[in-house]
Amino acid sequence: MKGVGDAAAFELKLVRAASVRLMRAEIIDKPVLSSWQQVVDYCNAVMAYEAREQFRILFLDKKNKLIADEIQSEGTVDHTPVYVREVVKRALEISATAIILVHNHPSGDPTPSSADIDMTQMIKSAARPLGITLHDHIIVGREGHKSFRGLGLL
Repeated sequence: MKGVGDAAAFELKLVRAASVRLMRAEIIDKPVLSSWQQVVDYCNAVMAYEAREQFRILFLDKKNKLIADEIQSEGTVDHTPVYVREVVKRALEISATAIILVHNHPSGDPTPSSADIDMTQMIKSAARPLGITLHDHIIVGREGHKSFRGLGLL
C-alpha cells in the first residue's frame, strides 16, 4: 500500500499475530463445542483472508478440548490436496478422539464444492472405526462461513 513503510507493515503484522494468539487462547482449555462461536471467529481470523487454500485440522481430546491446531496442507487459489490417510494418521499420533476440519475459500464464497463433500465423507468413514469423531467441517471465506453440520451434510 502506498505510503506504508516496512516499519508500519511490520507493526500491522505484529498486531494480527497478537490478536490471533489471544483468540486461540480463548478456545484452549475449554470444551470447543461449548464455545462454537469463538472457534468460528478464530478460524475466520486465521484463514478467511488467505490468498491460497489451507486445510487445517483442530484435534480434540475426550472432553472436546483442543489438543492441537495444525495446517495439514496449503494449495493454490482454488484447491488444496487433502489425504484421508494423513488426517487419520495424525489424529492417532496425538491421541485425538475428535476432529474439526477447517479450510478456506480464497474466492470468498464458503459454499462447499462436491469435492469438499466427498472428501469429508471419506475422512468420516475412515475415522469412525478407529474411534475418531468428525464433529464438523467448516469452510471460511470473506463472505462468511459454512458448517457441514449446520448444512445437514454430516
